[in-house]
Amino acid sequence: MKIPLRFNFFLLLFFLASCASPQGQTIPPTLVLVTQASNASPTLTPFQPVTLTPTSLEPPTLIPSFTPEPPTNTPPPTFAFTATSLPQPTSPPQSSRTQYTLFALLDYYGHQLAVDETIRYTNQTGVALNELVMAVEPNHRGGFALENILLDSAALNYDMSGHRLTVYLPQPLAPNSQVTLAMRFRISVPQKVKEHPYGYDSTQTNLTDWYPFVVPYTNGWVLHDEYYLGEHLVYDAADFEVNVRTTEGSITIAASGVSEPNNEWTRYRIFGARTFALSASDQFQVVDASAGAAVIRAYYFAGYETEGLAILNAGVRSVSLFESLFGPYPYGSLSVVQSDLNDGQEYDGLVFLATKFYNEYDGSARSNLTAIGVHEIAHQWWFGLVGSDQAMEPWLDEALSVYSEAIFYENIYPNSYDWWWNFRVNYFGPSGYVDSSVYEAPTFRAYVNASYLNGANFMEALNIRMGDDAFFAFLRAYASRYGRGRATAYDFFAVARQNTTADISDLIRAYFRGNY
Repeated sequence: MKIPLRFNFFLLLFFLASCASPQGQTIPPTLVLVTQASNASPTLTPFQPVTLTPTSLEPPTLIPSFTPEPPTNTPPPTFAFTATSLPQPTSPPQSSRTQYTLFALLDYYGHQLAVDETIRYTNQTGVALNELVMAVEPNHRGGFALENILLDSAALNYDMSGHRLTVYLPQPLAPNSQVTLAMRFRISVPQKVKEHPYGYDSTQTNLTDWYPFVVPYTNGWVLHDEYYLGEHLVYDAADFEVNVRTTEGSITIAASGVSEPNNEWTRYRIFGARTFALSASDQFQVVDASAGAAVIRAYYFAGYETEGLAILNAGVRSVSLFESLFGPYPYGSLSVVQSDLNDGQEYDGLVFLATKFYNEYDGSARSNLTAIGVHEIAHQWWFGLVGSDQAMEPWLDEALSVYSEAIFYENIYPNSYDWWWNFRVNYFGPSGYVDSSVYEAPTFRAYVNASYLNGANFMEALNIRMGDDAFFAFLRAYASRYGRGRATAYDFFAVARQNTTADISDLIRAYFRGNY
């Protein structure tokens, strides 16, 4: 029996059973194995369908609504494309991070988008650059049209192949020097499919990774090929100012950043983020509450009022808990958006959750709506705040986010802690090296079992070995040291070892292929 010493946010701490360790591997001596027969026919998704009808554990409770500060108005920008007239990003104090300013005009019913974008890029690579490489994800789906790219009102030469846009600079950009590019592009927004949030359907238009962005440079530009499973993009932290206007007046927008009026535009700003995502709908209903300094908003459709309140409740509780354990919530707001998907998907300050989670919800925290919702919210720390290479080391954000679910249930719904381990992890009998890339897994199930679920087993083993005080000190130090940066597995284990005197080498050998 494990006696947890973890922080008890709502005075709900009990003696809890420990989790199971991975199958087919040596069980470290400090772990206690809970026997759980793996399902002979595990589902093809990272979760299993809810078939239980548990008793409701706790009704949603809301915190008073957040009231934003009065906006500051600025003169309206012109939508005519002239590079010198576009305003510069307004991120005080001046940041060396890449800064994006966008003015996006959305024809919601016509599924068209016209965008002016400026990019202020500071060369922090340590070498002179003759070119900048950007990711243009909409070009994968079709309908992306780049009109031009300007530097000081002069058109630049560029080449676009697939999702790789190479912009050739007229002279080398020296280290620590800065350049500001301006571009105009248009998107004919494609119809959305359930495998991905990007696109439109009858209820909403989702814009994710919808603008060209400069990819990281680490001994070369880091832009991986798209793959049929997992994520492939790597992001530097950046500052965003995104101004949005629709051709219709009755459209509600859920977005990554905090909103304020900017004359006929609505301006959103988010700083130190990987991405800026938004979802527009003429059918959204919204409820909100606050968690610390952040406003949490749940966007849902008619008939899902109970579910909207439930995910808002989970959002407030998880943000509050994770702030106490990991560090401050990275942004000023969080939008939780219902969408017709197969799963959930995270972006900075915004997460999507599948409508089927809302359909399955029966009033209990023992639900995919709560578990997957908390998982995507945890990505605000493990993806948004601490970046990593999602293609080559997916466990660095996925294993930590799955294990954050366990932390949530242990502290907020302790009677469901064992249920969570059996429902989310043990049911699938996970195995495989945690540090596998997305390109190595033979199947989607094998990828999830290794990087997500066996990763959660490893995190539990590491927690037990280190002890709660050292483990959470490690997570706080890891988030602080690599916040707004990018971490590798070597960084993860270096910080872990700095926060414990325990030998963790046997755990690494049991779960990982690499020598960390």
